[in-house]
Amino acid sequence: MSPLLLLVEYLRSSGGDYWDYLVLFVLTCLSPKASPRLFGRPYDPCMTPSYGGLALEIVVPVFNEEAVLENSITRLAEYLTHEMPSTWKITIADNASTDRTPVIAARLSEHMPNVEYRRLDVKGRGYALRDAWGASDAKVLAYLDVDLSTDLAALLPLVAPLLSGHSDISIGTRLGQSSRVSRGPKREFISRSYNFLLRRTMQVRFSDAQCGFKAIRADVAKRLLPHVEDNGWFFDTELLIIAERSGLRIHEIPVDWVDDPDSRVDIKQTALDDLRGMVRVAGSLVKGVIPVAAIYAELGRRPIVPSGRPSFFGQVLRFGLVGAVSTLAFALLYLVLQGSFGAQEANFLALLLTAVGNTAANRRFTFGISGPAKLFTQQFQGLIVFLLAWIITSSSLLILHTASPDAAPNLELLTLTAANIFATLMRFVLLRLWVFRVRRNDGRSRISVSSNLAPTGRVL
Repeated sequence: MSPLLLLVEYLRSSGGDYWDYLVLFVLTCLSPKASPRLFGRPYDPCMTPSYGGLALEIVVPVFNEEAVLENSITRLAEYLTHEMPSTWKITIADNASTDRTPVIAARLSEHMPNVEYRRLDVKGRGYALRDAWGASDAKVLAYLDVDLSTDLAALLPLVAPLLSGHSDISIGTRLGQSSRVSRGPKREFISRSYNFLLRRTMQVRFSDAQCGFKAIRADVAKRLLPHVEDNGWFFDTELLIIAERSGLRIHEIPVDWVDDPDSRVDIKQTALDDLRGMVRVAGSLVKGVIPVAAIYAELGRRPIVPSGRPSFFGQVLRFGLVGAVSTLAFALLYLVLQGSFGAQEANFLALLLTAVGNTAANRRFTFGISGPAKLFTQQFQGLIVFLLAWIITSSSLLILHTASPDAAPNLELLTLTAANIFATLMRFVLLRLWVFRVRRNDGRSRISVSSNLAPTGRVL
């Protein structure tokens, strides 16, 4: 199938959001241009940047990958030669390998056109990507995991929205409805839990922050990279958080992905590092260290528009619905976690996940609040309210048994029921009057910000 027919079919199956850059794609294909040669064969000029430079650079970060490096780079180069209708280059970014990886990478760069090799003496995927992307002159920058766990058929749909200018960042997702993923239940649960926490606490919409299959426009990378502090596994997650909070457009594509059984990633340590990174980024956003407003004014596409607030009766109904769903979610999470953790640990993790989700759901669904304003403050206040409610219900039986050591089971049930009713009423009042209280001047300021940012000349 020709590259043009391939992209048309992808756009047709993806819906109507991308027809705006399909027209540009077709016009580019029909324009008469010379056909330079890559790997000794002519290539289609479609999607080649108008300035005639390098369109795409794919960085492959490696650390001690002597077993798979040559085969993976050869497969990737062959795929790009036959399927990628734009100028491209592969960069092997070695970050402190101690095996034969440097020798193999150097040999590949000498014998294969369009393959380069860079080496750093420090370990970390973030270091490798920052170094390679910072030295690139390509229009679009991408990176792939060296094991090629993601099917390369998704590469053209990944970069097409960036080459056309339709989107700012493009990522593969293993959590989409049409994604096809082969991995164990433990890694699947950890991945979904992490991304759930990320979406609820950081107010982001992308579904998969950890898939090693991403691309970014070079001008966007130049603006965002100075504000990304992490140089390890959290690097690209931090980049995505800053991008979305700055109003940039992130394009997602479902991928086919097969877990690498030889993966040496320490899942537990990586998860802890990611949680620390989330706390750090949240603090930076609250303190204003990351200039999201300035990035938004320069690159942002969508205005921040205040949403309507439901009526009091509507809030009561929605609060009850969120509570019912949260109770069911807690029970399911506890059952899942109990097998891998002890009872106390499972109870704590299930309560934490439920509390974060409950606060996020009440924020958006019950009280009609959206956008990044006061997000982290409200999440922290929500945890305080949840803790107060938990103390009330937990201490009710203690007080009962202190007053009446031989209390009957019926009295215990009555006490717990009364305590839960009181705790629920207290949570609703505190959420409405303290956590999610909306002042009139807050609404006016958001409208003012929207009107000032909308006429930027960008696609909104």
